[in-house]
Amino acid sequence: MTKTDKRDEIVRAALELIAANGFHGAPMAMIAERANVAAGTIYRYFENKDVLITELYRELEGKIKELILEGYSTERPIRERFLHLNRGLFRYFIAFPLHFRYVEQFHNSPYGVACRRDKILGESDKQDVFKELFEDGLAQQVMKDLPIIILFSLAFGPLLAVIRDHILGFIDLNDTLIERTIEACWDGVKR
Repeated sequence: MTKTDKRDEIVRAALELIAANGFHGAPMAMIAERANVAAGTIYRYFENKDVLITELYRELEGKIKELILEGYSTERPIRERFLHLNRGLFRYFIAFPLHFRYVEQFHNSPYGVACRRDKILGESDKQDVFKELFEDGLAQQVMKDLPIIILFSLAFGPLLAVIRDHILGFIDLNDTLIERTIEACWDGVKR
């Protein structure tokens, strides 16, 4: 197994175990066993478990961003941009439910709180595409005059709940339901 293969196996094992058992239910020894590597091998790639957890999130975030930004243009009207990004999120998370479970756990953990604070409250040096969309929507008076954190909640709270319910088998989403859900989220934030 090459170095890249070992790292990929560690990341895959961590993703599977953390998505299924949570951060505390996936000790490094268990991750190493699932990845079929010695426990010490993990530390050649990741300084500690916190770094592994954060790096895994960054990798998933990069994949998500790549998909949702495909064909995206800041020149389009706010509504079209909103619908485009949310369609991308739906497509990605439905195609990769394990990634959804990991990202959801991450966002609801102390790791995710710090990450969200940086993105939403502007403490990060790189601009988030969603924050930029909401700032543009507010500036153009197309979105409700609410704090950005509330716009995030109105736009993505229902969306994430519907994706979760689909993954759990409570609802079987088709293209029509996805589109209607995204439109309902838009209705929640539009002026």
